[in-house]
Amino acid sequence: MKLSVVIVNYNVKHYLEQCLISVCKAAGNIPSAEVIVVDNASSDGSVEYLEKRFPNVRFIASRENLGFARGNNLAIKESKGEYVLLLNPDTIVSENTFRHFVDFMDSHPDAGACGAYMLHSDGVFALESRRGLPTPFVAFCKMSGLTSLFPKSHLFGKYYMRYLDEFEVNPIEIISGAFMFLRRQALDKAGLLDEDFFMYGEDIDLSYRILKAGYRNYFLPSPILHYKGESTTKTSYRYTHTFYRAMQLFFKKHYSHYSALISLPIYAAIWGRAFLAYVGNQFRHRRALKRNTLNCIVVGSETVNRDIASLLSRYGAKGKHLFLQGDEASLPMGHIAESTDYAKYNAVVYDTDAYSYEAILRLLQHNPVKGLRLMTYSSKTGKLISDNSVMM
Repeated sequence: MKLSVVIVNYNVKHYLEQCLISVCKAAGNIPSAEVIVVDNASSDGSVEYLEKRFPNVRFIASRENLGFARGNNLAIKESKGEYVLLLNPDTIVSENTFRHFVDFMDSHPDAGACGAYMLHSDGVFALESRRGLPTPFVAFCKMSGLTSLFPKSHLFGKYYMRYLDEFEVNPIEIISGAFMFLRRQALDKAGLLDEDFFMYGEDIDLSYRILKAGYRNYFLPSPILHYKGESTTKTSYRYTHTFYRAMQLFFKKHYSHYSALISLPIYAAIWGRAFLAYVGNQFRHRRALKRNTLNCIVVGSETVNRDIASLLSRYGAKGKHLFLQGDEASLPMGHIAESTDYAKYNAVVYDTDAYSYEAILRLLQHNPVKGLRLMTYSSKTGKLISDNSVMM
């Protein structure tokens, strides 16, 4: 077995359905692959809904919420692949994603893990796609705001490594757990995910242990979509508490030898940022609730465009919509090809039966206007999916 794809799911069955469609297409372009989904006691009927739709996917239904680390470890122990991909359910991969990573790992035996070029739904490059090790100094720069003030500084900006070209392969230190492509031998040597981390931080910890095991971690500029946070409520106290507690746990595990004069300010900064993040998330959430007018550019076949128009109308999204008829062959540049006033629109909808995921991600990557969010529609599922809603 060449590749084992491991996905831990919690109450996001429609996002996972779209993810699995893209995963199955990508798996067809490598010698052999298996897909294992661990369901963390979802209450939305994920397993019952998806099992019959994906007979070649193995589902493991847990009776309790095991968390990210325990859920992944459960599947890793059952997997057989030479490589293991830890993948979030709120992602989309292209048809050639797995081939790119398998080819790279095959030709770079020093690579213990690889991360992808992650795109947010508005086409913005996700900074967490490549990160430096959060040493006390790097963590201080991040918490104090020096990283934001000097983002491309090798000294102050190492947390996000923005001094590296985002379109080039580069060694990095920390791989995001949303897409973590692992060499089995490196995983065997470094050990599985640390189950003391319930959610968040375990990817940082594992990346560090892979480096300590003598391997290198790489960033590959192969794009995927990550909606980011569909299975968590980012405005909740629980999310904020869990995230920053994970940062504290990592620091305590790997840097406990630092004196209190250094560690105490770091802990204070972590919890100070936790409080500010929680307050900031509340304001962002309220602003987001007010932005409910949806103005779409819709790209697809004539029949699908009519279906999407009906769906938008049914959900009360009666904004100004522009319908472009075409497919990947007849309109390869999609919405980018049109001379239109993008400022009028805040979303672009692609028919996934008319455009490959690879083409959609490429068009999103070169999105000409900030804030134009991606939505996808498939006539096979009848669902219109965005970063914060599912219409069907």
